[in-house]
Amino acid sequence: MAVKQERDPYTGHLTTGHEWNGIIELNTAVPKVIYIIFAIFFAVAVVLWILLPAWPTGKSFTKGLLGEDQKTDVEAALAKAAVARRDWAEQIAQKPFAEIQKDAALMSAVRDVGPALFNDNCAACHRRDLKGQKGFPNLMTDHWLWGGSADAIFDTISYGVNSANPKSRASQMPAWGRDKMISEADVNDVVAYVASLSNRAPDGSASAVTAGKAVFTSNCAACHGENAEGNPDMGAPTLRDHAWLYGGDLATLHETVWGGRQGHMPTWENRLSVTQRKILALYIVDMRGKAP
Repeated sequence: MAVKQERDPYTGHLTTGHEWNGIIELNTAVPKVIYIIFAIFFAVAVVLWILLPAWPTGKSFTKGLLGEDQKTDVEAALAKAAVARRDWAEQIAQKPFAEIQKDAALMSAVRDVGPALFNDNCAACHRRDLKGQKGFPNLMTDHWLWGGSADAIFDTISYGVNSANPKSRASQMPAWGRDKMISEADVNDVVAYVASLSNRAPDGSASAVTAGKAVFTSNCAACHGENAEGNPDMGAPTLRDHAWLYGGDLATLHETVWGGRQGHMPTWENRLSVTQRKILALYIVDMRGKAP
């Protein structure tokens, strides 16, 4: 059965016979410019297929007449970048920290490379702003367990804390209560004493503070010092400030004394080069110096 063809009285175009809500669909031809555009793009695609790597051939691919290879381009760019940084990288590796810190050009390189190096390797624990989190120290303060100089930080980065490196920093807070080294009453008393050193002791704890001081002198002073001012050589923190790695509230102090603490930091000696580790140490010191 033949379909009756109608023409739109306004444009003169044939209709498709479809009508929706009073709107009749016209059977207009595709504009010639569209075919021209398609033809141009097809021709360009054919030329690119011939000139550039394009088609898989099983184990390999067509190389293209131009011989373009992005892998080679990237390797060349990396080699060029390595040559560009070789001079300052070798200087950082060889010069002492004090000399590097006085060299504006070398410190400019540290500031350029340091952020990415830190974010890739350290920010997961110490955060991108270097302010740390519970169990991971804030690197923007002057409170450092083994010292905050560039040399000391370099050693900590290199050897780690409680790591497999034979030169690892050793950080071992005994579990005084859990291992029954002191009684639970002694734990409570020494917690009250430690809290009093930073004005955190609860009201009515004078007797506990006095008893706790005796417990502290007998058991804790060997690491933290008679005046609880800490010992950087042993990684023992001062207990007289408000900087706490795990928290300084009574509950957390009790948890620390009762169950001990054994923090961990990996050794980076075999993961990062000497230059990279020195850049990290210098970057941290530099950022700390800019802190308000």
